[in-house]
Amino acid sequence: MHLSFVPPRRVKIGDAAAFAGTTPRAIRHYHAIGLLPEPERGGDGRRRYGHQDMIRLLWIRRMAGAGIALDDIRDALTADTESVGDDREHGDSGGGDVDGGDGIALSLERLENSLAAQEAVLRRQRTAVQRMRAEGSRMGLLSDVVTDRFKSLPEGSLRQGELDTLLVTERIFGPLGAAVQATRFIALATHPALRAESDRVDAAEEALDDTVAVDDPRVARVAAERYAFEGALDAFIEESGLAGDDDALFEAWDARDSATTDQEEDEEEAEDDDGGGDRGSGGRRARTMSAFEAVGRMPYDFSPARLRCMELAEQLAAQDTPTA
Repeated sequence: MHLSFVPPRRVKIGDAAAFAGTTPRAIRHYHAIGLLPEPERGGDGRRRYGHQDMIRLLWIRRMAGAGIALDDIRDALTADTESVGDDREHGDSGGGDVDGGDGIALSLERLENSLAAQEAVLRRQRTAVQRMRAEGSRMGLLSDVVTDRFKSLPEGSLRQGELDTLLVTERIFGPLGAAVQATRFIALATHPALRAESDRVDAAEEALDDTVAVDDPRVARVAAERYAFEGALDAFIEESGLAGDDDALFEAWDARDSATTDQEEDEEEAEDDDGGGDRGSGGRRARTMSAFEAVGRMPYDFSPARLRCMELAEQLAAQDTPTA
């Protein structure tokens, strides 16, 4: 039978790349790492790819598309080739183990663990985006245990500086620490007089810049004002019932923590299997830094006078604390 079209016995790298859905550069990389054996070269010195070369290239592309690492593909295909050679020595003309034996099985196991870890990350990211859309601001990027504290407040009650503070607190002390601190901002948002006094004391502290000596009389005066304000704020929190909300928060947190520990440990184990030991600001591992370490790594541009003011205010509070 006469064929109107005779397929080529060998093709150049450009045709091989086009057929496999890749690029000549990628094929050269496969050669460089030993993933794809070098083919024969023509009289012009250029590579010529035959049928078996293309079969191997197609498997490489399909496996890479499934997310298998190139090193694992190379090991699997090498094992496959060796298996075929052994079979032929024993008179077996079969194709060998097309799955590449244990090598590819281990690769697939690692890949599945990696995908599971990615799914966990995507779930957290999607939840954060949904909450940010619902909140309409960056508040949605804080933990839900924090933002839930502000559900009853009118929109716009919180200032950006307060959100910044909650963000830092959550980073250092975790969501529960920020949720407890939220009580302070709820009180300020619902008590205009306290808000005004807070602004006044904050401004007085900010005025204690590097031009003010630590023994300047203003330092002790502002410390006394801070101490008095914190006492008034604590009294309002107690009288308004917000302190009781804090107690309920601790109880709810204990119940929630025990219910989610197993799930978080499973996700962390999957991420560890994927090699994600240090996952930055968004991952669980990044939050294991101790509060002491975190405080030492968060810069605050406080002058010596302001630091002295804070110290004096703490001393006043300590003197007012009943001894056991």
